[in-house]
Parts: sequence; C-alpha cells; structure tokens
Amino acid sequence: MGFASEWLESGALFPRLIKEAPEKNTGIIVVVPSYDEPGIITLLESLAECSQPGCGTEVIIVINAPPGADSSGLKNNSLTIKNIKSWKRSRRLFFQLFVVDAGQPSIKGWGVGMARKTGMDEALRRFDIIDRPDGIIANTDADCRVRSDYFAALESDFLKKKGRKGCSIFFEHPLEGDEYPSAVYESVRQYELHLRYFCQALRYAGFPNSFQTVGSSMAVRATDYLKAGGMNRRQAGEDFYFIQKLVAGGGFFNLNSTTVYPSPRVSGRVPFGTGAAVGKMVNNGDGIFYTYDNQAFIDLKLFFMIGESARDSGEKELHQLYNKLPLSVASFINEDEWTGKIVEILHNTSSGEAFRKRFYNWFNMFRVVKYLNFTHQGIFTKVPVIEASLKFISAAWSVEYEEK
Repeated sequence: MGFASEWLESGALFPRLIKEAPEKNTGIIVVVPSYDEPGIITLLESLAECSQPGCGTEVIIVINAPPGADSSGLKNNSLTIKNIKSWKRSRRLFFQLFVVDAGQPSIKGWGVGMARKTGMDEALRRFDIIDRPDGIIANTDADCRVRSDYFAALESDFLKKKGRKGCSIFFEHPLEGDEYPSAVYESVRQYELHLRYFCQALRYAGFPNSFQTVGSSMAVRATDYLKAGGMNRRQAGEDFYFIQKLVAGGGFFNLNSTTVYPSPRVSGRVPFGTGAAVGKMVNNGDGIFYTYDNQAFIDLKLFFMIGESARDSGEKELHQLYNKLPLSVASFINEDEWTGKIVEILHNTSSGEAFRKRFYNWFNMFRVVKYLNFTHQGIFTKVPVIEASLKFISAAWSVEYEEK
C-alpha cells in the first residue's frame, strides 16, 4: 500500500487509467483537461520547447465531454486524440505523454472540475506507485502556452523547496496579436487588470491570503493534494475553491519565476472566468469591465486592524470595537456574530499568531468575496477597472510615501 492507495480506492472517480508504469525519478506531472480542443498542439509544442528539468516529467491529457455535448465538440475530441498521436510520433520528447479518453461520462454534474480531478487523481496514483509524496501535480489548460523555463522553475522553486505545499504560477494573457479581434485583446486587458487590482487591493488591506486562483496556472504537492481531499467536482470555479483549501493549510506561495500564457478567447463553457468575462464585454456590454470600489478595500483594512487588535481586548470591550467598524462591514456582520466569533477565537488560541491565523480562517477569501458582492448591492457601486486601478495606485503610493 502506498501513501495514497487507501484514499484512491474511495476518492478517485476512476480506477487506474494509465497502465504504463511511471519512471522512478518522476517528480512533476502536468494535468490538462481537454474538451473540444483540436488546437492543443500549440500547448504541446510549448511544453516540448521547455528546458528539461533534472527529474522525470509527465503530461496527462484528459479528453472528456459533458452531458449534452454537441456533435461538433465530440468530433473535435476525436480529432484532438488523432492530432496528439500524430504529433507524438513525430517528436522526441523529454516527458512522458499520456492521453486519457474519458469519453462522455454519465457521472452526474460532470464538468471541468471532474475532468481536472480525473487527471489529478491519476497523477496522485502514479506518484503513489513510486512512493513519491513530494511529487508536484501541476495544472494548465489546453489553450495555454508556457514559458521555456516552466518545468525548471517548478523543480527548483517548488519540488526542491521543503515546506512549500502549493502555488499560484504567474500568468499573462496575450494582449495583442492577429489571432483574435482587437476587442478581445482590449477586453482581456481589462479583465487581467481586474485580477491584479483585486489581489493588490487585498494585500493593501492587510489580508494575508491573497493569491490568484486560475486553474491553468496552479500546482500542488501530491501529499497535500491528498490532505485537501483531492480536487472538487464543481462544474465551474473548481480552481478557486480548491486553492482556498490549500491556502488554509499553509505553505501556499506565488511562483513568479516562470509564466503561463492563458488564451484570451471568448468562451461560454462556464458562467465566469476569463472566457465569460471577455465574451460579456465583447458581445453584450459597453466594452468596459466594472470592478469593486476602492473604498470597500479601505474599509476592509480598518476592519482587519480592529479585528487583530481584539486579541488584547476583554469580552466587554468587543461592543466598543464593533461600533468602530466601518458601515460596510457592520452591515455585513451583525454584532452577535462579531462578538461570538471573536470570543470563540480568544478561547481557542494562546498566542498572537494563533489568534491571527484563526481570525483569517474565519474571515477567509470566501467571506471577503461575499462581503464585496454584498456591499456592491447598495453601499458601493462598481466602477470601471481602469478608474479603480488608477485611484488605487494613487492612494497606495500616498500611504507608502507618508510612511517613509
């Protein structure tokens, strides 16, 4: 029995899918879910052009289709498999390349979450076979490209670094070119700006767990994938929910020494994310992406300062602290919840670091997003992302200058 054998028996969607045994020195496995992606060769070329790391590597592509997939998508899946096999025969690869044809599973709720889970579970199984709990399971998408140091960076800055459990890999969407209409590039430019603004504004507010949550640019150590219970089965947003579970366990970091290049294309497969946001701007909107108001993050900053200071306060002082909360936060959290949660944290921690960790496990990214969405339904109004970003830069620079 390997380190993950017991979990795989009950937690994996499928029994063993790849019969060929993994090489004993395998340290990195990249998982790629693929539906209706006959152009996947662009990704494979990108991976093949990477510098070879010191450890063994694999790429597992999971060909799949959701219930109700149209004939065109199914036909393209067959074409994808054919294209990969043809391409593989013409290349000498430093990585093992496997194509898993999951077909059109009858599993209820099948979507990208389960497709990603299928590949990640199989990667875990292969690390289990060679007893490599420290192995890296990376994720990207069929329409991405990667920088030539992708594998090398995963090895040097993750595989070889003890204590690191998962990471968000730096990404950049193409912002110009001839492959898509100019409106697509303009739209993805704004959407990526929103992603950067959102993370930076949270860091400014003092939130300690601000990471990008893009499924095509994340990686996790095999043993920590297991401890997190594996990938969830969500049909959309699976990356966000999975990364939040990793973040809560500690050891999550930003891997900025390489780059993933996701596609800027329009997509309606899921209700949110890059493809949906770009599609909305291109097809339905005014070409402007609206994001959260700066003041919402300024209020969060004050809330976090008050929340962290509560450790040095008695239970009787919590009412006074609550009255100091910004209106936006007090509207989102009533006094009973505030008092009850802080008292609970105080009773279960004995140090400042433990208090802080438990506080942010309560007011985690899920609650941050709920707060932002709640307050922008009456207290704040969303603003154009360029306007919000410029205002944020000006305010953050002023604070930094004053502190110096």
